[in-house]
Amino acid sequence: MPPVAYRLPNSIFRYVLSASWPHQIALVILTVVTFLLEVVPLELQRRVVNDLVKERPFRLVVMLCVAYAGAILIQGTVKLGLNIYRSWVSESSIRDLRRRVLADSRIAQLVAPGPEARGVRAAMIVAEVEPVGGFVGSSLSEPLLQAGILLSVLAYIVHLDRWMAAAAFALFVPQLVFVPFMQHAINRRAGVRVWLLRQLGISTVDLRHASAEQERSDGKRIDRVLQLNMGIFKLKFSMNFLMNLCSHLQVVAALLIGGWLVHTDQLQVGGVVAFISAVGRLNDPWGDLVNYYRELSITQVKFRLLADIVNQLSEFGLTGRIDGQQPVRLRA
Repeated sequence: MPPVAYRLPNSIFRYVLSASWPHQIALVILTVVTFLLEVVPLELQRRVVNDLVKERPFRLVVMLCVAYAGAILIQGTVKLGLNIYRSWVSESSIRDLRRRVLADSRIAQLVAPGPEARGVRAAMIVAEVEPVGGFVGSSLSEPLLQAGILLSVLAYIVHLDRWMAAAAFALFVPQLVFVPFMQHAINRRAGVRVWLLRQLGISTVDLRHASAEQERSDGKRIDRVLQLNMGIFKLKFSMNFLMNLCSHLQVVAALLIGGWLVHTDQLQVGGVVAFISAVGRLNDPWGDLVNYYRELSITQVKFRLLADIVNQLSEFGLTGRIDGQQPVRLRA
């Protein structure tokens, strides 16, 4: 009996839903619980500071601190379960992809045993399925979690003071411009890098036809991969630098505006402390959303390349031909 040929969908999210939709529902539920708990520690922190400033009975501070510790413990436990669960979903997807590639490789090997096909398949099984499958566990829960935290904390900041909230939000606007532009440049380099590594994999497998010209070509490819990697690193770290700069400017704006409001008795000290803490929690999910967008963009490129090869192997296995070759009967 011949091996079964598999096909992958063209979209990464179609594969996510087909491979793990029941688990994605459970992950979404855990995610909603996690981000709803995000603002509880902020409010408790504000109340503790205000009670200390107002010189209220210290037992109230102790009770609030106990509640704060309990809220952090509950939130941390839920998030721990979420992270472990989606790691399991990711690893299961990696296993599924490797099985698909291996099955189609066995089919294609019967009719296309050449070194080029072996090199591409080796690169796919060893390395390329890892980031694609690893993305499955966080594909829905990660953006939902970070967007939920972002909106929850932003709503809490607006509740504290709308002017400080407006200043914090205004400093996000430049990031909406430079982040997509720089990420698009990273994606182009990542796609070329994957193609070059596949060509190097082909050359590594096909050692019998090695020549001086082939070695020079491989050397140029290796140098080109280095250039692409450095270009990606420069863009990535420059993006992080600009995002950190905006984050620190938000703290400066909070100190200036919040300090003035406290000075004019329009806001309590606890509100400024809670706001500065909230700004940190506002920037963390924003940075994670940017990282998710970066990972999504790169993973889409890798998944399209992976799906193209797997589907070619599947079509090859089903028809017994490729590029106009005559059909060949497959045998187990």
